Amino acid sequence: MTLTVAVAGKSGSGKTTITKNMLTVFRKVFPEKSILLFDNDLTCELGHTFGKDIRKTIYGIRSGKHEYKTGIPKNMSKQEYIEWAIEDILEPIDSNTDLIVSWLTASKDCRCPITKQINDALVKLINRYDIVIFDCEFDLKYLYQLVDVPIDITLIVTKPTNESAKLAQRIEEYSAKYAANGQMGVVLNCVKNDNTQLAYQITEKYGLSILGIIPYDKQLDEDNDKKISLIVENAIEHFYYRLNIPRGDLA
Repeated sequence: MTLTVAVAGKSGSGKTTITKNMLTVFRKVFPEKSILLFDNDLTCELGHTFGKDIRKTIYGIRSGKHEYKTGIPKNMSKQEYIEWAIEDILEPIDSNTDLIVSWLTASKDCRCPITKQINDALVKLINRYDIVIFDCEFDLKYLYQLVDVPIDITLIVTKPTNESAKLAQRIEEYSAKYAANGQMGVVLNCVKNDNTQLAYQITEKYGLSILGIIPYDKQLDEDNDKKISLIVENAIEHFYYRLNIPRGDLA
């Protein structure tokens, strides 16, 4: 069974940093499990943190602009072709981890056959991995426009300010219907030592459930293109056991 984790929030909140460091934590806990990183953020930043300039996207397949590594096999059905194309754009990160980038998506109201074909191909792909981490664009709606899969855990990343907390409340409202019965809560990011109590007060004001707190890391602000932070990693390890993640081996 695939464990799905969505990292949502406004641009600049730290979603990609948390996604990258969550990968490190999962590698420690489940070293033998297969992991798919799914970049659903319009900035397409996740690949750059691994030193990769990824131009092959799901949108490229949809728009017909994708250039394939090999010739297109003959006698394929359209669904087989889409599935084959999805495989072609997977970017290996290591022996157990792959990355796929979506970029632009179509509305679920679009009745083009390719919308359903891409959805079905992505569901099939996702179910092949043990763990999938989605780096989302704002809320879950944008992800749902691309692929309809159950989300086990949704982390809404927000900074400890009134404006960010109010926006996180909206993201939670917008995402609730797409999260089904999954766990959903806020991760407070970039919290300075003297602001911890204030951060709790702000989130309580907007009725937000805090799943974790990540301290401020000056190094990330100064220069860290790889988005690697021992401070962030340690914080994720600290709140990891509050998440609805199977203990021990994934079934």
